[in-house]
Amino acid sequence: MTVKMIQPPFLIPGDGLAIVSPASIINPDYVKGAVKRLESWPLGVSVSPHCLGKSGAYAGTIDERIDDFRQALYTPEVKAILCSRGGYGCVHLLDQLADDVAHNPKWIIGFSDISALHALCVSRGIMSLHAPMCKHLTAEPADDRCTQYLRQILFGELPHYHEKTHPLNRCGEARAMLVGGNMAVLCGLIGTPYDVFRPGTVLFIEDIAEPPYKIERMLYQLKLSGRLASLAGLIVGRFTEYTENPGLGGTLYELISQMVEEYDYPVCFDFPVGHVPDNLPLIEGAEVTFAVGKQSVELSFCIK
Repeated sequence: MTVKMIQPPFLIPGDGLAIVSPASIINPDYVKGAVKRLESWPLGVSVSPHCLGKSGAYAGTIDERIDDFRQALYTPEVKAILCSRGGYGCVHLLDQLADDVAHNPKWIIGFSDISALHALCVSRGIMSLHAPMCKHLTAEPADDRCTQYLRQILFGELPHYHEKTHPLNRCGEARAMLVGGNMAVLCGLIGTPYDVFRPGTVLFIEDIAEPPYKIERMLYQLKLSGRLASLAGLIVGRFTEYTENPGLGGTLYELISQMVEEYDYPVCFDFPVGHVPDNLPLIEGAEVTFAVGKQSVELSFCIK
């Protein structure tokens, strides 16, 4: 599948970055720590008006969160937008922000529920950055590899990931567009304009606190709709905070392996992406080379 994607401009020292809270309430200490880290790169960091706000479970009302995001998109000095955290709520913003995002391609950064915003970017043909957010930038040391990779990508230095193998991996190579994120969030967008499950892509998936039977149910939705069969490759990330259920006939990874065993594309398991400290930044919408071998898993980005 060949799709012409727009790559937001890479940053240069002194560029602006805005921190917004498009979903749940954020601990102010994490924002403070992230500002300190980002200013050291160096970037000019601004905190959106409602970033530290509270409206029920959310950082602001829907209108307040939309306004913060729009302000960041339309401010010329702002070249990237860091979502402070995930947590449910991004789905409220999709239709209202669709045209604004399309008219102002900037790096949108985050993961978890931010997968909905990445799906929006893909739907508008714009690359975005599935990557750590404020808590990680605050809690992890400056030399943390994911923090360093995030910085490098933003400034145009693209990494080549060389990761460990897993017994369930299936060897092979693919060159295709990379899409993915949180399973529950993305499956909730199937059949909408923000459906990322497209033929010929390399898909990466992760989730937190979802029982294995629910993950299997989501995968059956993808399988029965033909979406699993049409992939060019599958990256199974880290699934966390769940309990294995032997009654299902295997571990979660084994269940996923069984779901895709009839297909011939490369598959890797336990790739470092998800709700874990070792959460490698991935450029959504970028063409990648993905190679699963007996000795390692390789992933690199084919953009300038």
